[in-house]
Amino acid sequence: MTAKTSNQSLGALREQAVPQGPFNSTPYFTDRALGAEIWDVEGNRFIDFAGGIGVVNVGHCNPKVVEAVKAQAERFLHTCFHIVMYEPYVELADRLNRLTPGDFAKKTVLVNSGAESVENAVKAARYYTKRPAVIVAEGAFHGRTLLAMSMTSKVKPYKFGYGPFAPEIYRMPYAYCYRCPYHLSYPSCGVACAHGLEDFFIEHVAAENTAAVVLEPVLGEGGFVVPPPEYFKIISEICHKYGILLVADEVQTGVCRTGRMFAMEHFGVAADLTTVAKSIAGGLPLAGVVGRAEIMEASHVGGLGGTYGGNPVACAAALAVLDFIDEVDLAARAEAIGQRIRERFEEMAGHYELIGEVRGLGAMMALELVSDRKAKTPAGEEAKKLTAWCHQHGLVLLSCGKYGNVIRTLMPLVISDDLLEEGLDILEKGLAAVSQG
Repeated sequence: MTAKTSNQSLGALREQAVPQGPFNSTPYFTDRALGAEIWDVEGNRFIDFAGGIGVVNVGHCNPKVVEAVKAQAERFLHTCFHIVMYEPYVELADRLNRLTPGDFAKKTVLVNSGAESVENAVKAARYYTKRPAVIVAEGAFHGRTLLAMSMTSKVKPYKFGYGPFAPEIYRMPYAYCYRCPYHLSYPSCGVACAHGLEDFFIEHVAAENTAAVVLEPVLGEGGFVVPPPEYFKIISEICHKYGILLVADEVQTGVCRTGRMFAMEHFGVAADLTTVAKSIAGGLPLAGVVGRAEIMEASHVGGLGGTYGGNPVACAAALAVLDFIDEVDLAARAEAIGQRIRERFEEMAGHYELIGEVRGLGAMMALELVSDRKAKTPAGEEAKKLTAWCHQHGLVLLSCGKYGNVIRTLMPLVISDDLLEEGLDILEKGLAAVSQG
């Protein structure tokens, strides 16, 4: 970095050297980040409500993670677990086996990204059940590789122009109560979105051909949609009735984001397979599939893995993340953050007609913006204006949802009370500005 480095000059280099495909939410370039704050190359400071898309729950440059990374990097960076094994991989696998929901024997395979974890979960499910079909949800996001992209719901920007897609993927409605797809047929729905899985076997794919139902406990990119408390128990019972595996995609919901180590704990359900990624390694690329031992053990030798899977430096970082979570009770902190955000969001909803619904679980909170509350008309343009206003006033904020009209919170869970309030104040001022046009 030189004295002449600026956001503008780096932006020009980005235009020259990088294709347009990778999107950028802001025009800024990071110089450093700590805790819940980011400073760009021009010295501008931002409160971070995005967390690298939910990757730094333990904070930017968490001291314990940085120390673990340095220590491991001085010993060795890579040997490939398939060639010469190392302790951090097996220690992390053992801890994840004990942490994920389910009072049964488990085994874990480590990979590099959320998309890889989802694909390997599907591979394991298909191998074990000897069935090809996978059922996913409308509004789901599971990644950008071919199979994961095929499982993802939204066409633009994730799937447009990239077909043909992987076969044997079937999509059912999710439990989106604010925009219930069953409300016309079932005035009192009785969680029809869950019970409807049995009808799905009649009209879309036979249960006997279905290897797995893969669901996010809370929709991430789909709009931070939280299903009713009984939803997953019903889904789980139907899956087990037909010998279908339930896969919980906890890539975004895991590692304390919802006030529990894993979001499925809120629903009292233990999935057969659980995917974990994003915040597990404090910012380093690492992911895994944790599942029932008999399922994970079914694949033949060499069927799972990859050259970089379970990199030793990333594993060391993940072990430090788990230690930090225990020391500070990060799940309880997430719950407290979520309660305060909900209070502020409910207050804002009382002042701004632009807010259609406040929802969330733990610190995974959201505002759905609408231009007409009665008609629930999505306010996607207003959401875009709000995030841009916040970026210009020192708050990094993200939108999501089918219509791009949902404002979501993914701030590091180490954020101080004062910094949280400062960020929420900026958000509220942005709502006022956008509401006034």
